[in-house]
Amino acid sequence: MLKVGLTGGIGAGKSEVSRLLVECGAVLIDADRIAREVVAPGTPGLAAVVEAFGEEVLAGDGSLDRPKLGSIVFADPDRLAVLNSIVHPLVGARSRELEEAAAGDAVVVHDVPLLTENGLAPLYDVVVVVDADDETQLDRLVRLRGMTEEDARARMAAQATREKRREIADIVIDNDVPLDVLQRRVKDVWDELVRRAHTEEGRADGVQGSPQSRAPRAPQE
Repeated sequence: MLKVGLTGGIGAGKSEVSRLLVECGAVLIDADRIAREVVAPGTPGLAAVVEAFGEEVLAGDGSLDRPKLGSIVFADPDRLAVLNSIVHPLVGARSRELEEAAAGDAVVVHDVPLLTENGLAPLYDVVVVVDADDETQLDRLVRLRGMTEEDARARMAAQATREKRREIADIVIDNDVPLDVLQRRVKDVWDELVRRAHTEEGRADGVQGSPQSRAPRAPQE
């Protein structure tokens, strides 16, 4: 099994890359999706969030009002840290369960928005960063997601810089490109991940020496 950490700034197009990797054959573990599951109505996670932030973060049906909560935490690093301290352990535990259920020769892609911010790179054999210019991110958030420019900038500012993400990357996927170019790049990355997965499998079988905590870095394009 090859464990891949996939990350990128909000609006960089990470979801599209993860979709393309799944089409290639990857097993996807989506931290955002799991983060929603662990704070669903009736869960201990939601109870903890309400205790920390008050009932004003609940929608009328008792579910979490994510836009309301987002407007609180993305403008206040301390409150964001409180939210992360509640949600991240729950997400981590569920992610491990899903990973353990995957086949032994699988390429398991963990889609983790805050991989860089939380120092999670050492958990993965390969870190893939989806990168886009700040103005591209801003445009996508405002035009495609309907955010105000102020909210979009606040969310971008709450994340690591592009430079910080690239520092921890083994592979960088440039997403300031047309879709057909992105598709070809992702296919090339997939071929590289499969090659590494087979290498890691051989090491695990005692064929190519001792396992290493991280695979060798690929050229960043």
